Amino acid sequence: MIIALFAIYSLIGRMPFVLQSDSRLWLFVCGFAAGVLGGAYGMNGPPLVIYGAMRRWSAPHFRATLQGYFLPASLIGMIGYWLAGLWVPAVTHYYLISLPLALVAVFLGRALNHRLQGDAFLKYIYVALAAIGLLLVMQAMHI
Repeated sequence: MIIALFAIYSLIGRMPFVLQSDSRLWLFVCGFAAGVLGGAYGMNGPPLVIYGAMRRWSAPHFRATLQGYFLPASLIGMIGYWLAGLWVPAVTHYYLISLPLALVAVFLGRALNHRLQGDAFLKYIYVALAAIGLLLVMQAMHI
């Protein structure tokens, strides 16, 4: 709910949240929230995106920073699933089925990333965060 409210406020509010300096407190809060959400739901991205949006990162900075985080985090998660016995043949099957679409999404995302600048980029980020936040609320309510 917090993710959706942050995004909606950022879209319609007059003064969006902005971190002017390198705030270690907000870095810790967003990192902690990412760890909790990642461990509980496998959704560690939204707090990191919120932090990047509040820092007003450019589109290339956003992409590079999140890729630098998600690659090792995903690899560690995959190893954890394998060690826990959760990596079963069905997971491999669905992974291989989704891989072509994921690759297409990577290239489309890269093309969009190079075209979006400033506030347009942030508006797409806020819309995506609102959608993810509302989806999580709906899942929690079993809608």
